[in-house]
Amino acid sequence: MGARCDDPRARRGGRTYGEGVTDLRRRFVEQMRRDGAPLTPELAAVFAKVPREAFVADGFQRRDGSWATPGAADFLDVVYRDDVLVTKVDGAVPVSSSSQPSLMAIMLAALDVRPGARVLEIGAGTGYNAALLSMLGADVTSIDVQPDVADRARAGLDRAGVHNVRVLVADGYAGVPAEPFDRVIVTVGVAGVSPHWLGPPPPSGPGPAGDALVVVPVEHAGTHPVLAVRRSATGPVTASVICPSGFMSAAGPLTARHPRSHPCPPPGVLGDFVPVAPPRWREPLDTLGYRDLWYAAGVWDTRATHAALSGHNGGILVLLDETGAGGAAILPDGSIAAGGAAARRYAAAAADVIDLWEAADRPPMQSWRIALDLAGDPEFPIWCPATWTLAPP
Repeated sequence: MGARCDDPRARRGGRTYGEGVTDLRRRFVEQMRRDGAPLTPELAAVFAKVPREAFVADGFQRRDGSWATPGAADFLDVVYRDDVLVTKVDGAVPVSSSSQPSLMAIMLAALDVRPGARVLEIGAGTGYNAALLSMLGADVTSIDVQPDVADRARAGLDRAGVHNVRVLVADGYAGVPAEPFDRVIVTVGVAGVSPHWLGPPPPSGPGPAGDALVVVPVEHAGTHPVLAVRRSATGPVTASVICPSGFMSAAGPLTARHPRSHPCPPPGVLGDFVPVAPPRWREPLDTLGYRDLWYAAGVWDTRATHAALSGHNGGILVLLDETGAGGAAILPDGSIAAGGAAARRYAAAAADVIDLWEAADRPPMQSWRIALDLAGDPEFPIWCPATWTLAPP
């Protein structure tokens, strides 16, 4: 069972966590519900109890780039927003964080944790996610390849009064050899699933006998949609899509290129793209609809990826040409902009993607069923998405 996190207070090193934040946590849970988090009573209870501030005692980066520390007037207000908290940067690149809580809730709900379940977490982050798992009753082992990140996760768990989570410095690809787990949750973006995560759990585990379940963000068209990956005792490795997301990428064999890899997002802003096709829809797609189109584009075209486009806010779906500077962009209203020497060919491919999506009745990304094959580095293979089919409506 999960260690008890004394609420409203957990004392470590003379500091009291939980005092004066009851209303903040209540509003925090309410905001997560408004943002679409599937909060069961059990999930709502653990998000209301676990002191998120205990896991960011060294501060975090605000959206404007400044660093927030516990002494700042807005510290707790920002901590208890439904937002990612970047806790480590390498230059200007975020390399560790506390994920957006509503996304954490979606992944935890998909993991279907039962009391006594043995859960392996790949990517310790701040330790907050492991604390939530522990409070749900899981026996948690969290591993991270960065020793300083693992140390901070241990310290956060100690401050929060959670003592039965094991945090190891280890290679995520290898997992924890010779130890069985009922569930695996991955908190970094990967290109595929390590075979070491898919060992079948004992029949006494809380899941269906002989089934392994991994909840994992897998690269697809420049983003990291979260997948539920399963391998039955006698069948193939398959997956379904849980939700869209974006994660920091792992390192090593977990990000190896494979036959269905998409281009990496270009580092700069794509310029010199001009409109070549008018809007297809009177009302632009909302965020989720655009992500559904984006996912389908990644199924039908291996050149689909994420890019910044001059004159447009946020990430844009682009079919990137081989130079990495041209191609065609599909905008939320269905219009197409293109640039580069192969602009006409890529614009036609973009129009084909829209036509296919419309002909399929705009399938949501959750409609896709995925079969995975072993690929990547031959010495360290990973299970990678290989073929897709649409489930019946």
